[in-house]
Amino acid sequence: MSTLAKSTKATVIPSLRYRNAPAAIEWLCSAFGFERHAVYPNPDGTIAHAQLSFGNGMIMLGSVSGKDSEWGRLIRQPDEVDGLETQSAYLIVSDADAVYAKAKAAGAEILLDIKDEPHSAFAPVSRTTLAHFTSSLFT
Repeated sequence: MSTLAKSTKATVIPSLRYRNAPAAIEWLCSAFGFERHAVYPNPDGTIAHAQLSFGNGMIMLGSVSGKDSEWGRLIRQPDEVDGLETQSAYLIVSDADAVYAKAKAAGAEILLDIKDEPHSAFAPVSRTTLAHFTSSLFT
């Protein structure tokens, strides 16, 4: 095991940006079961920073801040690169079929349908109605 990693629950945390981060937070919590760990809104209603937990993992997210910030100059949204996905996160779940059905019922656009893979994983790929979160679910 690496001696560089801190002894904590999650040592790798994906960071995502959304044009409508408040709606993304609501959708991720209702469709996938994420829980709000911390949410820091800006005065204008955008999200400066949020931490959503899922089991012992976490994602960080915030509102797109524009290309005038240091970070904004380095990252692009799918609608700026011909709709291609620029980020991906994997969820480890106990029942991939149930999570798949819940996400689909919540409006996820299924890009690659759920299927059994040779390495014993289910790999549906979906894009939310917010056009940005690609996820693969494994059991």
